[in-house]
Amino acid sequence: MATHHRVRAGALACCLGLAALGLSACQEEGTTRTVEPARAQSVAEAGGTAALVKAAKQEGRLNAIALPRPWANYEGLINGFEKKYGIKVVVDNPYGHSQQEIDAVKRYRGQQRAPDVLDLGDSFAQSAARQNLLAPYRVAQFDQIPPEQKDPKARWYNNYGGYISIGCDAARVRTCPYSFADLLRPEYKGLVAIHGEPTIAGSAFAAVYAAALANGGSFNNIQPGIEFFSRLDKIGNYNRADPNPAAIAQGKTPISIEWDYLNLQHIDQLRGTRVDWKVSIPFDGSFSQYYAQAINKHAPHPAAARLWEEYLFSPEGQNLRLVDYARPVLMDVMAKAGTLDKTLAARLPTVEGTPQFPTEAQLNNALRTVRQKWPQAVGD
Repeated sequence: MATHHRVRAGALACCLGLAALGLSACQEEGTTRTVEPARAQSVAEAGGTAALVKAAKQEGRLNAIALPRPWANYEGLINGFEKKYGIKVVVDNPYGHSQQEIDAVKRYRGQQRAPDVLDLGDSFAQSAARQNLLAPYRVAQFDQIPPEQKDPKARWYNNYGGYISIGCDAARVRTCPYSFADLLRPEYKGLVAIHGEPTIAGSAFAAVYAAALANGGSFNNIQPGIEFFSRLDKIGNYNRADPNPAAIAQGKTPISIEWDYLNLQHIDQLRGTRVDWKVSIPFDGSFSQYYAQAINKHAPHPAAARLWEEYLFSPEGQNLRLVDYARPVLMDVMAKAGTLDKTLAARLPTVEGTPQFPTEAQLNNALRTVRQKWPQAVGD
């Protein structure tokens, strides 16, 4: 079934030529000055597509961080980028979280091992931008990205996302939960896990936000979500193990609150095992959010970093997200342009209505509240 997710199309980008990525050039000769890749704020400023590709190939390497290959098809994206450009992608701390990415940017500044690019939850991307850690760079499709899904200064922009969902092993759980209210039932003692800790991990933070919406909270009030998990912990249902495929297969995390694209992918990953993984989007706490891409202001491989972002936002990169059930931010734009893989898009679960997103101020206040209240209310 096709998703009801809506993405508002902005004005078409007209002056960022990327012939190598299926786009056409339109800037007039001499209207854009060429600068070194580390200072380039567009492919035109980098001298055009051919010049950017050449510079990136000369660097020969891209340092990424916290990109698990099973997450939103980073496997296909990394392999595709390496094959297309002959540039080696090295991923540090693949199962790290957003805050750890920011910490690495600070810790390794000026070193060749510093991350070139980041994949961050929105609140963390905004935090990194405020700390002046990110390089402004307008990808070719920048104007097509909805306003609420990007920084107006182009220091970060959302690339893919999904909905908070509940995954459940029906082979081990007699009746799977379909709502946050269900998760409080006594039969789920020790079974309910989330992906990481909400003070540092975008997925877990979103789970708390969704729980807040399911319990009388709002984008302005995440406190009910913290109280929900505190209650879940006190009754013994909260499971602190990470719900990765291995843990699920071993029966350690039979119920998982994660992004729908992670839970849906578990079905494919665990096919052939004894696991019978079911996925539902909780009707009482529907929450959608996207992950942002950003470039380290002091990236050791600045050309490769910029080329990577162009690749992620190209039709090729956006369709690769769909392979692992992640919703590309340009999904509706591509559908209208005829570049969307309709077969892959049709596999996404139907979600009723149009998703709403918290503002930057609401996200920042929510994250601040979680960091202040979670340790005491729930603990590590």
